[in-house]
Amino acid sequence: MAQQSADNCPFPPVIELLSIDSTNNYALSLLKQADLTERQETLQHGSAVFAHEQYAGKGQRGKTWQSHKGENVHLSVVLNPEKIGLHQQFSLVACVALAVRTVFERYAKSDIAIKWPNDIYFSNRKACGILIENIISGRDWKWAVAGIGMNINQVDFSEVTDRQPVSLRQITGKSFDCLPIACELRDEVLQRYDQADMTQLMTEYNRFLYKKDETVFFEKEGNRFAGVVKGVLPDGKLQVQVDTVMLSFDFGEVQWLIH
Repeated sequence: MAQQSADNCPFPPVIELLSIDSTNNYALSLLKQADLTERQETLQHGSAVFAHEQYAGKGQRGKTWQSHKGENVHLSVVLNPEKIGLHQQFSLVACVALAVRTVFERYAKSDIAIKWPNDIYFSNRKACGILIENIISGRDWKWAVAGIGMNINQVDFSEVTDRQPVSLRQITGKSFDCLPIACELRDEVLQRYDQADMTQLMTEYNRFLYKKDETVFFEKEGNRFAGVVKGVLPDGKLQVQVDTVMLSFDFGEVQWLIH
């Protein structure tokens, strides 16, 4: 593994690794080690870790993120969430999701949506995944690490069976350098976070919400039902109208049935 500065922007340098199990694991371990030893932190707000290969990437709810070596972005951004507070955790999710959507759309030059809570979709196919992991001590939200996986040049997704991924190369027919895109992602996340207005964040998040005002089939505890996606509340709950009743669901409570 190698570490080096990967950009010349005013933010902390990006740590570049050849291969790692998980960029989130790497960042979290450095943060926890600094806290335990009471040494000067090796990472700070805005630090980021990029890996050319991530061989044990993590997804939501214990899923894995499968990615070919050197073909995609594997990035973790360290954030100090003190301006948000634990009671507004979903605001950070919305902030990161909007930043990732913006960068992907910049290259895809096509309408890109956010599938609740934080996947980035092109048409009905997943282009990017986000996993935010936290270090919390009592009521003190000390750190958040935003892991971002973005499909860039990969075209063979035969190993993925539970969804239909898509990459920038498949959308545009072009190949891209992953590291500059990772640096651009880090910068966009920080700029959005530093300028964040929580109310505005949720308004924009809902503007780009996947399947908004459309009928979608869901499954809950083995029962399937259809409902119209109406929006996401500030606490992160998905609002779905079933007949004349408005229901709210926490993440993981329902499963989307998309073909």
